[in-house]
Amino acid sequence: MDNHAATAPVTIRTIGLTKRYGDLVALDHLDLEVRGGTLYGFLGPNGAGKTTTIKLLTGLLRPSDGDAFIGAHSIREQPLAAKALFGYVADTPFLYDKLTAREFFDFVGAVYGVPPGLVAERGERLLRLLDLDGAADALIEGYSHGMRQKTALAAALLHDPPVLILDEPTGGLDPPSARRIKQLLRGLVERGRTVFLSTHVLEVAERLCDRVAILDRGRLVAEGTLDELRRHAPGAGSLEDVFVALTHGEEDEEIQAFLAGLDPSAPERTAGDAGG
Repeated sequence: MDNHAATAPVTIRTIGLTKRYGDLVALDHLDLEVRGGTLYGFLGPNGAGKTTTIKLLTGLLRPSDGDAFIGAHSIREQPLAAKALFGYVADTPFLYDKLTAREFFDFVGAVYGVPPGLVAERGERLLRLLDLDGAADALIEGYSHGMRQKTALAAALLHDPPVLILDEPTGGLDPPSARRIKQLLRGLVERGRTVFLSTHVLEVAERLCDRVAILDRGRLVAEGTLDELRRHAPGAGSLEDVFVALTHGEEDEEIQAFLAGLDPSAPERTAGDAGG
């Protein structure tokens, strides 16, 4: 993160954000601050609470305790003002299958109050940028998963939001499309936007993100730049090393214990049986 981003206003803040389902604590008093001009990676194992956090940030879930703010607006108390400031792409985006991409853009633009002429202009640019222009007049129900992801991302950018919240945005994309989207996200951040990105692909997070938060069992276990995260896991080199050390250390020991208990002569016996 550059010096400008370090002094930029906070665009996403959570204060004691908590979500319970009965006795299950899915998210436990999360405190985060994300500044403008930052590409922020949000990582954790399956079930760590990443998607729960994103649903709380976007108002799709109501917190049990605490609050989340987009800009100066509480998602609990000022949901419409908060939602106007972000674009959101879910891991499985909801789209209207009986619309074409252009019709869907018209609908989204109307929801956000974007003038129709600007929707058309910006929509055409996004269609070309994301290689969707050839299918823009086909019904969305015929789109592949990758095409649906790109359509959802384009729609999220139509009102030029200062904050973009993405849950696994490169899932299901071919390498050229994934590369194009990563370039687009970096370009948005360089122009002062905030990108909050959840991903399981640690290589993407390591190469792309300015700062990273690691969640485990609903709790924040580490946050910072890669260099700062390494302090939590001495000897770790890559983000994957840090991630494993903080969230899967016991499982690594279990794997080694299992392998140590295997019969070393088994491959020889198998080869002998095949040769007989």
